[in-house]
Amino acid sequence: MGNLAHQPAAHGALADLHERYRKVRATSEAICAPLQVEDHVIQSMPDVSPPKWHLAHVSWFFEAFLLKPYLPGYRTPDPAFDHLFNSYYETHGTPFPRARRGLLSRPGVAEVYRFRAYVDQAMAELLGRPPAEHREEIARRVELGLQHEQQHQELLLMDIKHILAQNPLQPVYRADLQAPPVVAPQRLRWFDYAGGVVAIGHGGEAFAYDCETPRHREFVEDFQLAERLVTNGEYLAFIADGGYARTELWLSDGWAQVQQGDWHAPLYWQRDYDAWHEMTLAGLRPLDLQAPVCHISYYEADAYARWAGARLPREAEWELAAAGQPHQGNFLESDHLQPVASPPAGNAPAQLFGDAWEWTASAYLPYPGFRPLPGSLGEYNGKFMSGQMVLRGGCCATPASHIRATYRNFFPPAARWPFAGLRLARDR
Repeated sequence: MGNLAHQPAAHGALADLHERYRKVRATSEAICAPLQVEDHVIQSMPDVSPPKWHLAHVSWFFEAFLLKPYLPGYRTPDPAFDHLFNSYYETHGTPFPRARRGLLSRPGVAEVYRFRAYVDQAMAELLGRPPAEHREEIARRVELGLQHEQQHQELLLMDIKHILAQNPLQPVYRADLQAPPVVAPQRLRWFDYAGGVVAIGHGGEAFAYDCETPRHREFVEDFQLAERLVTNGEYLAFIADGGYARTELWLSDGWAQVQQGDWHAPLYWQRDYDAWHEMTLAGLRPLDLQAPVCHISYYEADAYARWAGARLPREAEWELAAAGQPHQGNFLESDHLQPVASPPAGNAPAQLFGDAWEWTASAYLPYPGFRPLPGSLGEYNGKFMSGQMVLRGGCCATPASHIRATYRNFFPPAARWPFAGLRLARDR
């Protein structure tokens, strides 16, 4: 959750904020527009939420943290929604169990969309006539809610992909996605970085989540960073060399996951005779050997790096390399919804932003001096700082306006359904 103490009092005028609100809300519904009604209600594994639940939850957020406390006379269309669509805010109420969200056949899809419209109408009223004494707090919480919904737009696409991939019919989410570029194979180059004491973390006035703060000093040794993400073709060489059968390459917990999950390749890869294919949001496609490998766990990324004679970057190293670089890349708006091959890098590493989240060697822990917010809005990040690894840079499903160099994403090390890949690092 964004740290309200590190956000500006308002992100422009409330009228401008309302316009952003409409655009962000419309994007969520556009993501779900290609789905059939039945697609909205499936939960393909405990980590996946039905698309219908995502649409309702982000609306619940605005209702719970803006409309109920700040819009006089607001009445919820159904008090049960406060239980059904509360994700994990224990100090606010009793969340419905995450692993059972797929059992919620009611409210129906149409009713969820009516709930969204009801919330949107009430938010228009609140932003049009905000109580003067709460104007700044309302602006901060709206910004927070928009960033939250953008996170769920990426989660929607992750979950939709996993849902459709379980269907033996291999359904296509969208047949009109942008075609990937054709890029010739490139020999991997390395960029050198001098170590020393560096400043890491968010320290400006723009929005940031509390886990990105405070800005602080860290010592970094001299290191090298690969110019681009590891490709599917390079990862195939790891598979061909017995990478999934060589215990010396794996962390103990990772090897246990390989055995338990019968892992032999990244999630969504399929081998038909001698040809590899990959399930994408455009359906089953031949594996693009020059595109970044994706849908691998931290354990797989770590094993590949060890096999390649390198390692994963630490998050401070990654941020040092990304600081000051333009936030350009293959994002949600690029409309590939799949990592694509990168042209040769220029004077800085390519693909630092977009394409695939990059696993780092850093555990998701609080920065020195981190303090979560009091109350329900402090539950978003701090209580998850255990058993997770940090990922950096965004992916092909991340809205472009949502990412920044200090952004810290996090997932358990065995997670494979995020759009996650890897970049190599090594000591100098």
